[in-house]
Amino acid sequence: MNIIVSGGGTGGHIYPAISLIEELKKRDENNKILYVGTEKGLESSIVPKLGIDFKTIHVRGIPRKINANSFKALKELFKGLKEANKILKDFKPDLVIGTGGYVSGPILYKATKTKAKVAFHEQNSFPGVTNRILSRYVDRYFVTFEESIKYFKNQEKAVVTGNPIRNRFTDIEKNKDAAIEQYKISDNKKVVFIFGGSNGSEILNKATLDMVDKISNQDVFEVILATGKLNYDEFIQKSGNNIRNLHIYPYIDDIDKAYSVSDLIVTSSGAITLAELSFLGKASILVPKAYTTENHQEHNARAFEKIGASKVILEKDVNANTLFDQINEILSDDKLLQELSENSKKMSYPTACKDIVDELYRLVEQDEKA
Repeated sequence: MNIIVSGGGTGGHIYPAISLIEELKKRDENNKILYVGTEKGLESSIVPKLGIDFKTIHVRGIPRKINANSFKALKELFKGLKEANKILKDFKPDLVIGTGGYVSGPILYKATKTKAKVAFHEQNSFPGVTNRILSRYVDRYFVTFEESIKYFKNQEKAVVTGNPIRNRFTDIEKNKDAAIEQYKISDNKKVVFIFGGSNGSEILNKATLDMVDKISNQDVFEVILATGKLNYDEFIQKSGNNIRNLHIYPYIDDIDKAYSVSDLIVTSSGAITLAELSFLGKASILVPKAYTTENHQEHNARAFEKIGASKVILEKDVNANTLFDQINEILSDDKLLQELSENSKKMSYPTACKDIVDELYRLVEQDEKA
C-alpha cells in the first residue's frame, strides 16, 4: 500500500504517527510510507532521521480573532492545500492517516476528495479544532478518551483505541539495572521523576528549586529532574553545590530508562505522556499546563484523577510546599502508591497501535471488495 501519515508541531502529534508507521512496516515491509509535515515543525528534525520519506507543506494556525496574522494564515492555508493536492496526485495513496496538528488539516481534507481511505487519531480528551472539522469528512477516526466523541460529527465513525505507544516502552525492565547505575540511584530509596515535556516546565523547575533543602534533608526518596535544555544552566547556578538526593539533567533522551527506576512521576499532562504512564502503570502527580489549546491538558489530567490514577495540582497552586507534601503523602503510603499505579494501568490500551492498524486495513479491504 501507499500510505501518507501526517501530524506535527509537537511530540504529542509526532510520536503517535511514528508508532503507527512502526506497526504498518511490521505488518508489511513493502508498505510505502510518506510523512507529510511542516518545515519549521519539530517533525522536520525527528522524522527524516528515522529513515522515513518526508515532504513538507505550508500551514499555520488561524487566529480566532481577525488581525493581520489572519490573512497571512489564510494565505499559508491556501498554499498548503495546493501543495497537498500535488503530493496526493504524485504519491497516489491508498490510505491517509493524520495524528493532529495544523499540518494534518490540508492533506487529510484534500485526501477525502480522492479514492484514498482517510482517518485520524485524536490524542486528547478535548479534541483540537483541526480534527473536529475533519470528523465531518473522514472514513474513520480513532480516539484515546471515550468522552471526546461527543465533540465530533459522525460519531458512528469513532473507535476508542487509546494512544499508540512506541516499541521502546514494551519492556523497560530489561534496562533497569543499567538505569540504576546511570542515574546513581540508592538501593533503599524510592525515586521521583520530575519533568515538564521536551522543553521542561519553569513552574516545576521553580518548585523543585525551592524544594532543594527539603529534598536534601530527607532519606525517603531521590529525585531525577529534567529541566529542559534552556533552563539547565540557570537551575544549576541557583541550586548550589550542597545537594543530596537530586539528579539534574537538561534533557533525557532515553526516557524509558528513567521510567524504569521511578516509583512516582511528576509531570504535565500531555496525552502521549499519559499514555506512557498508563501503559507502564506509573503513579503520578499531574500538573496540567495552563493556556494549552481549549485547556486540553486539564481535561486529560481530570480524566486520570477521576478514576484514581493520579493526583492533580494546577499550575497556579504549585509551590515547594504543595508539591513536597503531595510527594510525601503518596510515598509514605504504600497502599495509596499501589492504588494509583493499578488505576493508571486501567487507563492503558496496550494494543492501541495494533487495533488502529487492524481497522485501517479493514477500511482499505472493504473498499477493494466493494
